[in-house]
Amino acid sequence: MDELIRLLRQNARMTDDELAVMLGVSADEVRKMIAKLEADGIIKGYSAIIDEAEYDPNSVFALIELNVTPQSQSGYEEIARQIASYDEVASVRLMSGTYDILVEVIGANIRDVSLFVSQRLATIDAVQSTATHFVLKAYKDNGIIIDGEEKDERSWVIS
Repeated sequence: MDELIRLLRQNARMTDDELAVMLGVSADEVRKMIAKLEADGIIKGYSAIIDEAEYDPNSVFALIELNVTPQSQSGYEEIARQIASYDEVASVRLMSGTYDILVEVIGANIRDVSLFVSQRLATIDAVQSTATHFVLKAYKDNGIIIDGEEKDERSWVIS
């Protein structure tokens, strides 16, 4: 199963036949393994890794650190679910360290992300503070290298 998950992380579009050859099992066995992973809730879904700078050069990807007050009955769960419900939010993670929750946001521009932080996140009663970091360039995402520049292997010739 570990190898199947590794292969799916690299390219979830591989066919069952392709995966079967790589794993040394039948395509039917691959289908059964994937069905089990989905039924067990290990595979939550499939998505494309998008080079946002190529797709929309004006879009902005931001990482927002939140310090929050855990709620008496639900801890961080209720706050995290509320934040996750916003369309702008790509992911929400509970963290160890100097902040509690990390929120990944994709916005049309810096102003949209700033308004999201000030009008949506900062107004949540449990949020004590925020720190927003704008991503300048992505090189690798979900294990996939997305920086499309290829090295020029030719050497300079001086005459």
